[in-house]
Amino acid sequence: MGNLSPNTVHTAYDSKIEGNAIITRVDAAINWMRKNSLWPMPMGLACCAIELMATASSRFDISRFGMEVMRFSPRQSDVLIVSGTVTYKMALAVKRIWDQMPEPKWCVAMGACASSGGMYRSYAVLQGIDQLIPVDVYISGCPPRPEALIEGLTVLQKKIEGEKSTLAQKKVFFDSFS
Repeated sequence: MGNLSPNTVHTAYDSKIEGNAIITRVDAAINWMRKNSLWPMPMGLACCAIELMATASSRFDISRFGMEVMRFSPRQSDVLIVSGTVTYKMALAVKRIWDQMPEPKWCVAMGACASSGGMYRSYAVLQGIDQLIPVDVYISGCPPRPEALIEGLTVLQKKIEGEKSTLAQKKVFFDSFS
């Protein structure tokens, strides 16, 4: 405990004393589990994908945040990381992957091209993935460094921490019957 007084210690579990209990809200427990076990679906479309791959290396160690399980199956992922230039030809594939991901799901637009089309102002490039799917976190840069991606994912964790999990699940459940 160090120099903390007993009054400043928050609720915790002590395995040495039986009968202790942890009291929390269901939303807080669900959000804690979700934010600490994000499974990214890497959608590497251009040069930003190299930085995305570097984030998973031992130098940056994304596993510290519970996100080391990169899934290449949309049905096992809950965070879509779109990194790179999204062409109109590729947009339908990205949308299909997004639709196959189970709820709850989040999207991260990594890099200038995924966020706004970047330097490509042409008829072939989608000017931001947010025109196709909802984006939760934008990461700027061309290409952004792995540290920027880690910062963006921690911002996503803070966003997940504040969500009303059970209320949103009830809404999705009951909307499916209407």
